[in-house]
Amino acid sequence: MTPDSSGPSGEPSAEPSAAPSAESPADDSAGRSGEPPWSVGVATDVGRVRSHNEDAARAEGGVFVVADGMGGHAAGEVASRIAVDAVAELAGRPDLSVDDLVAQVGEANRRILDSVAEHPARSGMGTTVTGLAVVRGEGGREWAVFNVGDSRTYRFADGRLAQVTVDHSHVQELVDSGIITPEQARWHPGRNVVTRVLGRPALRSVDVWLLPPQPGQVFVLCSDGLSNELTDAEIEGILTEAGGEVLVDAQAVADELVRRAVEAGGRDNVTVVVVATGGAPADAVAPDSEAPREAPTGHA
Repeated sequence: MTPDSSGPSGEPSAEPSAAPSAESPADDSAGRSGEPPWSVGVATDVGRVRSHNEDAARAEGGVFVVADGMGGHAAGEVASRIAVDAVAELAGRPDLSVDDLVAQVGEANRRILDSVAEHPARSGMGTTVTGLAVVRGEGGREWAVFNVGDSRTYRFADGRLAQVTVDHSHVQELVDSGIITPEQARWHPGRNVVTRVLGRPALRSVDVWLLPPQPGQVFVLCSDGLSNELTDAEIEGILTEAGGEVLVDAQAVADELVRRAVEAGGRDNVTVVVVATGGAPADAVAPDSEAPREAPTGHA
């Protein structure tokens, strides 16, 4: 993955053989007072080409996050670990807000920059980040999905898989402009160029999307080692085969997604967090629509 450091300055704001770095155990918070029940699976693999794993993941206390690091001299894995550890500090907070999430992603960026200042050999390191968290808004609790870069969060509901996040990448800009198709983007020579990452002094905005906590949703958070190897249809097929919205074993699904991505080529590290939800909490937002919506928030 290659970062593109171009872009306006500003603080973050919300807008619409394994080498395991995903060390957190599966977080199963079913039955916790006021929280939606869920089951979680976390899996990672170095892949068939890379010599070490620069991905990282955490899953605990209603906060789930994946990061895909970049930079030589093992610095990529440092950046991704800093990012997921910073975001995971929000775990277990009963009144977590979207602004809290955005501010903590900004804090992760500052910590990466501080690490570079202390260790000049890490110059140029950076990381993507995507995550999912239970937040409280004016109307009650809901899911917040956030991202910087091209790591993705998908939602599987009613038998259909949909990408919630929008990639911050060169090829996504070409697709948005109508220059290439999504299928052409999968094989474009610039598909690894990201336009927004953590680890740059001028962090551009953090995209945040809000979704009502409907029963039977499955979220898949992943590095591009999954999405570059498997199509959305293939990911949807694996989820369907595993039981659809009523997953028997989220860990088994995470393991299978990673296994299939490595089998398909494994040209990059692959990391997946699967969050399978049960019923909605009693104080959940009553949805007008199941479609994701932009979080109405300002600068961190």
